[in-house]
Amino acid sequence: MPQIRPITDLRNTTEISELCHANREQIFITKNGYGDLVVMSIEAYEDMIETARTDVAITEAEKEYAAGGVLLDAREALASLRRKHFGSIHR
Repeated sequence: MPQIRPITDLRNTTEISELCHANREQIFITKNGYGDLVVMSIEAYEDMIETARTDVAITEAEKEYAAGGVLLDAREALASLRRKHFGSIHR
């Protein structure tokens, strides 16, 4: 569960850092009782960015398909890419 802390807690950067890394969640910082900042570990930030990129890619693929895109069989497409880039594959 995300934590909500007052801005004065930022004075103790070590504690905030440890909380971010231990929970892998954001800490919401308030100022005068209102939301002001979000603090998170770099790992949590990178995970969030990767999820956003994946969501964008899925949305683009769905739009392409809705606009008349052609669906390909994944096994055939991957086999074709392997042949193209790596030559024949012996299994």
